[in-house]
Amino acid sequence: MDRIANVRTVLLSSPYADAEDPEIKECFPNGPKRTIGMVEVTLEDGTTGIGEGYLAVFAPLVFKAIVDLCTPYMVGRDGLDIAARVRDLRSVCDYWSLQGAARHVISAFEIAMQDARAKRLGVPIYDMLGGAQHDKIVIYGSGGCCDRKEQFWRELDLLGDKGIGLYKIRSVKHDVLRTAWILEEAGARGIGVAVDMCQNLADPPQAVDDVVAFIEAVHGETSERIVFVEEAIGPDDPAGFRELRSRTDVHVYGGEIITTPKEMIDRINDGVYDAVQPDASVIGGISAVLDIFAAAKPAHVGVVVHAWGGAAAIMASYHAAFAAGGMMVEWPMLDFPLADEMMGEEGLIVDGHLLRPTAPGLGVTLTPEIEARYPFDETAVYSCKLSDYGPPPDDYWRR
Repeated sequence: MDRIANVRTVLLSSPYADAEDPEIKECFPNGPKRTIGMVEVTLEDGTTGIGEGYLAVFAPLVFKAIVDLCTPYMVGRDGLDIAARVRDLRSVCDYWSLQGAARHVISAFEIAMQDARAKRLGVPIYDMLGGAQHDKIVIYGSGGCCDRKEQFWRELDLLGDKGIGLYKIRSVKHDVLRTAWILEEAGARGIGVAVDMCQNLADPPQAVDDVVAFIEAVHGETSERIVFVEEAIGPDDPAGFRELRSRTDVHVYGGEIITTPKEMIDRINDGVYDAVQPDASVIGGISAVLDIFAAAKPAHVGVVVHAWGGAAAIMASYHAAFAAGGMMVEWPMLDFPLADEMMGEEGLIVDGHLLRPTAPGLGVTLTPEIEARYPFDETAVYSCKLSDYGPPPDDYWRR
């Protein structure tokens, strides 16, 4: 009854954001449409579980190929012995992808098995993992990839409607006046601003001096203060993150692209970040995120889960946060109808807080009708090779 009878890859593509959003112009060469990749695990009794790997946003066919490679090692084995199945998957993949693409696929399998196990028990995943530590968690709005004032205003209105008091924007080191402008606009509404400096895509990345100069320049333009900077240094420079922490009083966050708990825990113990940002669809699943929480607590390092995939990825990170006592989580603001439809009321935000989900498993819905509405489009991929589209000049942002 507990053995895995079938594994299915599900690739779906949905309209995403707005054609005029800078992220679309920079990173989606074929327009505002995005793909997610899921693994559906079916047990012998018909119980299904859904998991997601973030890899499919960038390379959906690579995601499917790795799932196909792993499937023979999963079918016929106990799908509720999650730790054993993860060991099997690592035996298949670690030699050639200890860090990277295969970890996203392992994440999808792990989340799917967690979903199936909790559905079998008729409880939300966090209940199966010891219960929720809170009934609600503070949420911050993640957007701010804007190059026009009206785009920022639209997102600030959305934050205000949901009672959210923290807004993360995207800025690079040259965006001093733009960043100061949005700090002032948000501050007038009682909303704080954090800055993702996007160095997880930069090659070569910026230096610590660049980040310090950026922070000081922004703070020289406004009395408002940046709440935290994220991915301000390249991912292969943990010493740079440590140095940055010693040179600014702005909190330093990072880690969304780290794909093994060991690497993130090593960084926690080395004092690299004020807060880490594990993603269940990247780092090995829900159990891996719980390992991060356990290591971070004695080190007095915060954990703020990253949530930027589809419904299964987002809800997996949210369940981990409820189970581990997370104090804040990310909410992706860009319009994504597929994720919204799959999540339904389970990702409910009230007065700036994510409410504890109540449905069994992850609480996501996948039906034949949903699959028919969002067929896979091979051209709907995120490109990390950015297009330069020429944003407004600095003078546009002068107050």
